[in-house]
Amino acid sequence: MNKLFCISLFVFAVAVSTVNAQDLNPYHLILKGKIRKSFDLVNQHQYDELLKGVSDKTLEHSFAGDHSLGGKRHDKESLKRWFIRLGIVLPDLKIEITDIQVKGNIFKTIAIVRWTATCTLLNGESYVNKGVHFITLKLGKAVKFDVFEDTKTVSHGLDVQFESGIKEAKAPKIES
Repeated sequence: MNKLFCISLFVFAVAVSTVNAQDLNPYHLILKGKIRKSFDLVNQHQYDELLKGVSDKTLEHSFAGDHSLGGKRHDKESLKRWFIRLGIVLPDLKIEITDIQVKGNIFKTIAIVRWTATCTLLNGESYVNKGVHFITLKLGKAVKFDVFEDTKTVSHGLDVQFESGIKEAKAPKIES
């Protein structure tokens, strides 16, 4: 009986290791799907739907750079205003995910999302920016976003949009 238990335990350990090595963890797969959907919601300007996946209790959204999209937000209302501004200053922005890595369990999960953002600025110039989100989730809800991108590219894009008539591109940061 003891030998059977040891063999069963060994088989279980190998199975778990295989699942994790091949990134077949069901929770991680579900989260990756939710993350892809969330980025699609940004592309579609569906911010109310997007914010359903964000914690009501704890929130930190940090976007690098000294420009109208930079700064930190700690509540959903400010985050929604930030997304609305993003849609105004870069109205046809499309973010394409190039990789998602997920680590952790339902109580604390870290997702690293690499992406490429593209659009055409109002002067006809192409905007291309690569970046990464570090997203912390607890019980399936996002509680922290650290966003890193080429801040020089963002600043240039905002300058072009401002010069083309989008005054919001030079507005003060939305912080809370």
